[in-house]
Amino acid sequence: MSIVFNQAQDIFHLTTKNTSYVMKVLEKKYLSHLYWGKKIRSSNLNYILQFRDRCSFNANPDGFGSDFSLNIVPQEYPCYGTSDYRTPAYEVQLENGTTVVEAYYKGYKIIDGKPKLQGLPATYGNEDQVKTLEIELYDELLGLKIILSYSVFYEQDVITRSVKFVNGGNEEIKLLRGLSSSVDFHSDNYDILQLSGAWARERNIIKRPVAKGIQSIESRRGFSSHVQNPFIALLDKKATETNGDVYGFSLVYSGNFLAQIEADENDVARVQMGINPFDFNYLLKKSEFFQTPEVVMVYSDKGLNKMSNIYHRIYRENLMRGKYKEKERPILINNWEATYFDFNEEKIENIVKQASSLGIELFVLDDGWFGKRNDDKSSLGDWFVNKNKIPSGIKGLSSKIIKSGIEFGLWFEPEMISEDSELFRKHPDWIIHCENRSSSLGRNQYVLDLSRDDVCEEIINMISKILEEAPISYVKWDANRNMTEIGSSKLETNRQRETAHRYVLGLYKILENITSRFPDILFESCSGGGGRFDPGMLYYMPQTWTSDDTDSVERLKIQYGTSLVYPIISMGAHLSAVPNHQVERITPLDTRANVAMAGNFGYEIDVTRLEKEEKDKIKNQVEFYKEIRNTIQFGDFYRLLSPFEGNETAWMFISKDKNEVIVFYYYVLAHPNPTDKRLKLIELQELSNYALAETDEIYGGDELMNIGINIPYCLGDFKSYIFRFNKI
Repeated sequence: MSIVFNQAQDIFHLTTKNTSYVMKVLEKKYLSHLYWGKKIRSSNLNYILQFRDRCSFNANPDGFGSDFSLNIVPQEYPCYGTSDYRTPAYEVQLENGTTVVEAYYKGYKIIDGKPKLQGLPATYGNEDQVKTLEIELYDELLGLKIILSYSVFYEQDVITRSVKFVNGGNEEIKLLRGLSSSVDFHSDNYDILQLSGAWARERNIIKRPVAKGIQSIESRRGFSSHVQNPFIALLDKKATETNGDVYGFSLVYSGNFLAQIEADENDVARVQMGINPFDFNYLLKKSEFFQTPEVVMVYSDKGLNKMSNIYHRIYRENLMRGKYKEKERPILINNWEATYFDFNEEKIENIVKQASSLGIELFVLDDGWFGKRNDDKSSLGDWFVNKNKIPSGIKGLSSKIIKSGIEFGLWFEPEMISEDSELFRKHPDWIIHCENRSSSLGRNQYVLDLSRDDVCEEIINMISKILEEAPISYVKWDANRNMTEIGSSKLETNRQRETAHRYVLGLYKILENITSRFPDILFESCSGGGGRFDPGMLYYMPQTWTSDDTDSVERLKIQYGTSLVYPIISMGAHLSAVPNHQVERITPLDTRANVAMAGNFGYEIDVTRLEKEEKDKIKNQVEFYKEIRNTIQFGDFYRLLSPFEGNETAWMFISKDKNEVIVFYYYVLAHPNPTDKRLKLIELQELSNYALAETDEIYGGDELMNIGINIPYCLGDFKSYIFRFNKI
């Protein structure tokens, strides 16, 4: 069994195929954390807890001696105010203004399967895949129930955590902090790994040592953000891509978050994750509840690559939904960088005609097709076609495109509104704002208040009307600014600090409605590129536009960092024109393709302006990607050389059936008189032989892993190669 309670020892032992997670109830009151790591047989781990009087400044809970203080006990879900001076996982304010809670262990139940989290995206599985443990903590004075949920995916080596607060008492309480997980480690001798960046350079890998005090990453922007991703990992000091202990924490949420590591005076670390308590509280009236989003926790004893493989599999198989979960994604062309706002129906038809002749499968009409939208200063919210640009309307244009042998997709930005729009003039109070305060513009637009049901319903109706009237097979869902002046004209005074979270709940409500109503549409999320690339969005939309930066050199870092957590099939990756529109770099067409092929391949280019030689190359690229697409999108992915550590980058894919191996190698800047280079592969079958598709040369799996493949001499900057092996 994956969940066992040893009643004699008061110990819970959660097991996956390769890991153990162990907790103990102390003195029938306190839930203590004992162990998380490689799988062990025994649950008798009482010896881990060592009680002694460490310091006269440690307080002792009522009824306990000087050798027992919560400040030195590894806890499972610590509270505030009862002898633990470290950061609590939750904090509640009573009507009398105090914030002390005494929630003690009350009981547990084990559930076959995994209950849904009301209003929130989460991983899922049937009764054979997952078991759930619910542990109840209870504050008798308040009547407050705190239900800790642990879902164990045995085969996938994953444990998820979330928390539900239920006000069963007679007084109103305010939840000031309600994190989803807290883990007390028995040491602080670790490194922290985070994915940080900015617009156009998202999810760069940053590693730093755990230091005394608090280190954190967070978002206060209303979205998960370009700046920080809702993921952290704790690494053994010697951990690499293929060796060492790694503990991963990934939050299934798309709004303000906090991920924090606190190293205390006793040389231990506490890792916490959940909704950011900054500018947050949530009023719970009698019988009301609050559900936190879930944290997906992964332990790897073989470094970062194994952690990533686990995340890729659980998110691909037990988070993404719908027909595209297991369907190959189309090769698309998007007109944004080809035309920006300057297009008409004839221009679009010419691009489509050329794209179809090259084997491209989907055309996406980007920003500028609606209202009076000729620049970014107007019309967001006016979701009706601009007949001056598209006289035949979306229905007419999409029908023409489909007749050309190519599918049709459309860009929306439904969460935003322009000041210069019919919708804003009709409903100026529909924006996120604070009464009697000015409102900041970002990209000449405001954020619609999705905490309001009337706003959500209007968005659902407007977008559904377009999708019902035309044969649309793809939607790019964008959101191009973060929140400021966060408040709502609909919420009561004592609920204003719920606005940001209620916005996210409103967004999820909209997405659940629209994606369920249109199951045959492939939805791709976007937020100025990768500003909301998080597991919460993947639950509704199985791919994300990875970054607005399409420069192939910058994309090496962006895609490499993103791959730490997110499956390759979730990453939109396109070839664009040179000089690149973001950095003005000129890179070879082949290298631009070779980078973009390590994702969901597409183009951001005006194919009508290409020379015949370029068109021939693109046609060959499209044909080649179709041959390797299944391995790229559904195979196992391994990182070999990091762009954050040198001039070279390499990664590889192994097909589901283990019969095809695709290796990508990139060399950024040329050096004179370079030494010979070999690239060692990993995770092959030692006793199998592999044929290199280009030459039919035969290599042993042991050779490829221990000696490696020869890299051709790189003359010139920005070179790249693809090696394709087939197992014999």
